[in-house]
Amino acid sequence: MTRYLPTTRSSRNVMVAMVLGTALATSPARAAASTATAAPSSKAVTDISKYCQTCWRNARLPADRWQDCTQAVFVRLLERVEADKWGTVLVDSETDERREFLRAIDAVKKRTQRARKFAALSPDLPDRQPVANTTRDDRDAVAKAAAEQLSPRQRRILELTADGWPVPEIAAELATTVERVSDEKYKAIRKLQHHFGNV
Repeated sequence: MTRYLPTTRSSRNVMVAMVLGTALATSPARAAASTATAAPSSKAVTDISKYCQTCWRNARLPADRWQDCTQAVFVRLLERVEADKWGTVLVDSETDERREFLRAIDAVKKRTQRARKFAALSPDLPDRQPVANTTRDDRDAVAKAAAEQLSPRQRRILELTADGWPVPEIAAELATTVERVSDEKYKAIRKLQHHFGNV
């Protein structure tokens, strides 16, 4: 007994793109016959596929995702560009079809890159050693250097800056001018940079 699952429009579009791409890329005779019914030429499909692969390589997407990304571009082209105009998407002129093609590539590339960022680690990876809390160590080193190198006024200006105070409010708090606060902050940062050998 065969059960048929309900399909969504997007899954149907994926299937249409897969069938169309496979049929046109593998059967030139079929492609010539279907050209009369406003289907894209096999040359257009092949050229678009090659262009997409170059885009995926340049974007450093994983090679195992290239075919899926290319199929997603075909789906978007099927939805938004007439099939007989697919041959014009690689032309250097600024047509609506070319703009839509470039938008499709960009959207697929960005979606794939975002998915890579949020992909879970594989359970096959070995356990990683915990990373030392270097941020806390760095803050302690800066606080110690500030106590040794800076004047109390410079330390206070840096503390207020770290708390998110803008320069005009710091000047009002310390009853001085904005220029003086900026100058003291610059001097304090330079002293710390010299202390840590960053200059």
